[in-house]
Amino acid sequence: MSTRETKKELGLELLAHLEDEELSLAETIDRLEAVTTSPSLTREILDDAEKRGLIEREDGRLRTRTSGTYVRFESEVVEREGDYDCRRCGASISTGHFVQFESGELGPFGPSCVRKVLGRE
Repeated sequence: MSTRETKKELGLELLAHLEDEELSLAETIDRLEAVTTSPSLTREILDDAEKRGLIEREDGRLRTRTSGTYVRFESEVVEREGDYDCRRCGASISTGHFVQFESGELGPFGPSCVRKVLGRE
């Protein structure tokens, strides 16, 4: 699988596991920037998510359609000690939080950013 395809699948899994029932397009893009900063790939992820029935888009808002598929912090977020830069905010962190999805791993994130990306904050 190409890097672009891997990122697309990670983005789709992230959208499928969001805990927010409704987000603005800006909030959604903020979350997807943990996967990619490419506007074309972001559009592709949103289009595919809508086609797969993961989201509905209307008037600049996005509603998730996959309730009950939240990330379980105890088993699907792995902490590793090391020298990392948070993928969301760029801060230097000594404990990286990595989200485990079927298509791959997303991270590292600091403790507050991993919650923000998953919609727990």
